[in-house]
Amino acid sequence: MPADQPGPAAELPPVNAPGLRGWLAAARVYLEPASLRMLALGFSAGLPLLLVLGTLSFRLREAGIDRATIGYLSWVGLAYAFKWCWAPLVDRLPIPWLTRTLGRRRSWLLLSQCLIVAGLVGMALSDPRLALGPIVWCALAVAVGSATQDIALDAFRIESADADHQGALAATYQTGYRLAMIWAGAGVLWVAARFEVAPAAVVGITGATATAHALAGAAYQQAAWQMAYLVMAGSMAVGVLTVLLSPEPARMVLPPARNAREWLRGALVDPFADFIGRYRWQAALILALIAIYRISDVVMGIMANPFYVDMGYTKDEVAAVTKIYGVIMTLVGAFIGGMLSLRLGVMRVLMLGAILSAATNLLFAGLSARGHDVTALIFVISADNLSSGIASAAFIAYLSSLTNVRYSATQYALFSSMMLLAPKWLAGFSGAYVDAFGYANFFVSTALLGLPVLLLVWLASKVKLASSPRQ
Repeated sequence: MPADQPGPAAELPPVNAPGLRGWLAAARVYLEPASLRMLALGFSAGLPLLLVLGTLSFRLREAGIDRATIGYLSWVGLAYAFKWCWAPLVDRLPIPWLTRTLGRRRSWLLLSQCLIVAGLVGMALSDPRLALGPIVWCALAVAVGSATQDIALDAFRIESADADHQGALAATYQTGYRLAMIWAGAGVLWVAARFEVAPAAVVGITGATATAHALAGAAYQQAAWQMAYLVMAGSMAVGVLTVLLSPEPARMVLPPARNAREWLRGALVDPFADFIGRYRWQAALILALIAIYRISDVVMGIMANPFYVDMGYTKDEVAAVTKIYGVIMTLVGAFIGGMLSLRLGVMRVLMLGAILSAATNLLFAGLSARGHDVTALIFVISADNLSSGIASAAFIAYLSSLTNVRYSATQYALFSSMMLLAPKWLAGFSGAYVDAFGYANFFVSTALLGLPVLLLVWLASKVKLASSPRQ
């Protein structure tokens, strides 16, 4: 489909019919082509994240890399926090031949996906025991490619539907994203385990000594990890094929720049000036809400796994509860959040999500007093992930409604980067806080962090969203 031809937005049905018909129409939106495309593209977006953070840390530790070095290497993930720096290029800069063939959004999506695949293949072929440099540079390439894909994909999603349908697209995007994180987290370990050979064959020993080495996890097997990362690289085919088979969203025709200075102004200055110009002093309120909306979840989440260990939960118990109950409830929450946003409005659901996110942290405080209780853990994880899914669906829809389609990639990249900087910085002190005051006080404190969020959501609900050209 030509780049300037209307795309998926026209496929979505109206959802403002009264009564049961309206709710059925709201549910059917998840089966529309635009929603199914977002499911596949969400999978493509979620796949690289753990492969350069959590899963890579597991791999490096197994290879004997010290924890301090692994911690420093996590800074590779800062690419996601600073993606707004090159978002203007994704928004405005055409890629030779590719943009003319696929359109502005799909060309950047395909380029970023190719960079991710190349980086994952490089990580597969690199042995961290021999040299860290190659695997670090390849991980950085994956992170940059993944952040660039996020920029282009956010713009693709925003331009694919009107504001009323952003909640549904956000919900299917989250579903694909969560499924990919399961595959890149638990799945990659499962694949690596399937390709391991017996530990005794690796280290050349037998009997009790071999068993001791296996239990200690001493035998790092590069061939097994190589195959696992190659499988992950091949899994990116889901996103690549979706991009190639999708129509380009209806594009906003931009006036040609007469010189380099005018182009830079349109790419770097105008997106930010547009947002400030539309909201004026209220822009500070909106940006403050964006900066701290997820603060309760992010700060608490850093100490979640240490908490499970200290409470005596086994790896199998934590994996079963978080990967089964937790993921199911997150997906349920995302779909509920998307439907409620369609029927009740984004701001009401945004308030609901903020209340639930803070309140479920109090459940963790109660869990800390019970000790090892798997049934209680299932309940708390289910409630926490349900609230997280509702809050995330509404928040993504809210961010989408703030953007001007002319600058959707740049503005959304700025918003999505801002929402992590302050919470991630504060979360760095969470371990010291737990050491000083204990888990119960920590969880209560993270719940209290949500109180300013409620005030900001209430104030932001009084702000009339400035119109942005969507036609």
